[in-house]
Amino acid sequence: MFIGEVSKRTKLSIKAIRLYEEKGLIIKPKRQGTYRIYTEEHVEVLKLISEAKTLGVTLAELKGLIKYQNGAVNWPEINIFLIGIKCRLVADLNEISEKIAKIDTCMKSIDSCPKTP
Repeated sequence: MFIGEVSKRTKLSIKAIRLYEEKGLIIKPKRQGTYRIYTEEHVEVLKLISEAKTLGVTLAELKGLIKYQNGAVNWPEINIFLIGIKCRLVADLNEISEKIAKIDTCMKSIDSCPKTP
């Protein structure tokens, strides 16, 4: 498929797709004349990049993560990385929940204080 179709399917700009190619995050697609021909794997990797960025993962981290073996992405390694991100987010969520509980305790203490006229 051509870059315009990839852009529509990934919701990434053509400029971003070319940047990720330039940085080595996706394998250079084969060419048909002057046109780049992208595969489903390109689309999947680009979707991963897009989602990872929304989670705060940097392009440098992604560069170290996305590795190709015989032209295919090492998905099991990416899965391990995503599990790590999930664990970090769960820990953050637990910490936030504890802080909210402390705020609730403080608010209850304030509610029980005598009111000044």
